[in-house]
Amino acid sequence: MTTTSSLLFAMRRLALCALVAAAAAMTGQARAQTVAIVNGDPITQFDIEQRSKLIQLSSHKTPTRNEVMEELVNEKLKIQLLKRFMIEGVDKDVDNAYANMARRMRVTPKDFTENLAKQGVKVETIKSRIKADLIWGQMIRGRYQSHFQFSEKDINARLETKKPDEAAVVGYDYTLRPILFVVPRGSPPAAYEARSKEAESLRSQFQSCNEGISLARGLRYVAVRPQVVKASAELPAALRDVLAKTEVGRLTAPETTAQGVEVFALCGKRQSDNAPAKKEIRDELTNETFQTLSKKYLKELRDQAMIEYR
Repeated sequence: MTTTSSLLFAMRRLALCALVAAAAAMTGQARAQTVAIVNGDPITQFDIEQRSKLIQLSSHKTPTRNEVMEELVNEKLKIQLLKRFMIEGVDKDVDNAYANMARRMRVTPKDFTENLAKQGVKVETIKSRIKADLIWGQMIRGRYQSHFQFSEKDINARLETKKPDEAAVVGYDYTLRPILFVVPRGSPPAAYEARSKEAESLRSQFQSCNEGISLARGLRYVAVRPQVVKASAELPAALRDVLAKTEVGRLTAPETTAQGVEVFALCGKRQSDNAPAKKEIRDELTNETFQTLSKKYLKELRDQAMIEYR
């Protein structure tokens, strides 16, 4: 072997050794960062740090390391259910939930992501929690569907105990036609005042939905939206009070919204069993049942799981 060949061989061998050493170092580092393994899926120190920041940001409380660890273990178990059951469209639902979360904070998803980044929280961290919650909700309600069927007897018994004064209160289904007097975004207060006067004028002339809707459609920059049916139990208390005082065939008082000035034509009203107090009791029973069944099923998953803490 010539001197040149020997030198090239030695250089290649050194380069190979360096690559092997680097790979071993990276593997060792990754293992050092792994703090738990759940059915083969690792939880890293980085995951712990990220989730701690998210909890602090959302609850304004500093969780213990053990609390964060157990939340992440449970989250892994929930997400792993995707491998066992056919749950479609989860990723799309996660994106929608994330967008809705941003909307509630009056920002775009992009701005929301940037705000999280400024707090040191990656978008994947919060989306992982959302994904686990969505999967878990579907699993519990699907697995124990019959447990969420509450009889009128159960609801009335709880209602008599907790809110006896509201036990006899009935609910209503309202047929509504939203009517919007459009005001361009950024308009001065005077524009809203002018449109409110127009709405009040329509209100004074509005005697029935058949004739009144046609009258509203003839006005400039007024949108008559499709008919909707809303149960009183689904409405905010303030709107329930307004509709209770409004005669069928008349309009509610004008209200300013982000799009302009809005009134509602009350075109129908019929009594229903879904009273607000009953809905509140039904929601309460649903939540209690969900929490009980959730603890039960989670315990089953943990008992069956291979969980290794490091």
